[in-house]
Amino acid sequence: MFHYLGNPNRARVLPGFGITMGYTVLYLSVIVLLPLSALLLKSAGLGWERLWQTISHPRVLASFKLTFGAATIAATINALFGLIVAWTLTRYKFPGKRLMDAMIDLPFAMPTAVSGIALTAVYAPRGWIGQYLEPLGLKVAYTPLGITLALVFIGLPFVVRTLQPALADLDQEIEEAAASLGASRLQTFWRVIVPTILPALLTGFALALARAIGEYGSVIFISSNLPMKTEIASLLIISKLDQYDVAGATAIAAAMLAISFGMLLAINAVQHFVARRAEGGA
Repeated sequence: MFHYLGNPNRARVLPGFGITMGYTVLYLSVIVLLPLSALLLKSAGLGWERLWQTISHPRVLASFKLTFGAATIAATINALFGLIVAWTLTRYKFPGKRLMDAMIDLPFAMPTAVSGIALTAVYAPRGWIGQYLEPLGLKVAYTPLGITLALVFIGLPFVVRTLQPALADLDQEIEEAAASLGASRLQTFWRVIVPTILPALLTGFALALARAIGEYGSVIFISSNLPMKTEIASLLIISKLDQYDVAGATAIAAAMLAISFGMLLAINAVQHFVARRAEGGA
């Protein structure tokens, strides 16, 4: 048995549940499950000893630390400033609003390599901004800071576009009611607005995090790609493939898959807890 969610009059726009469910399972199997299964089977063929030896190498661990650390920091920054940007675009009218709103999608439209070259040109020691930061002892390009900056650039649209519908659907009468009961603006924000948009914010954070973990093109240009220092896991996989070490590349990819899945599972668990708590409070 299944239940159609939504307007029952629109249930017949597509074929029935059996056909659409079959297409869904087939599509996900071909596009997602089969490649991931092949990856896991390939890495399992290495044996546990060789697999552990590969992923526990200091160079691999350093790339994991940089990749997941920079991705988490970038996603957190995007969650904070993406909320501010989405709030501004949703709640206020000002000249150039449509242009600013269109600029949010630029990281989607630009090839990642172009993004990396542009950021390097701006933040390199002789770049437009880097030449002023260098005398202050702040080096951006070719450092982990530059990698984080690139990940912030490519991840911002995920947070903004996820939050905009949630903020647009937020009933401002609730905020007015809270204000009439004596709540300050800060109290209204933390106790009324944040609990309502928190599921969307977590979704945007998860999308930005996942995008940052797998990023390659924009990072390799703004980082110096130094092993143990500024080498990300994606680049290390490419290096292994260039050396015809398919087994090593597969092992690193499988480890990244496991870690990423664990992180996303934890975020989904938090989302579920927040949603259940919101339903209980309602």
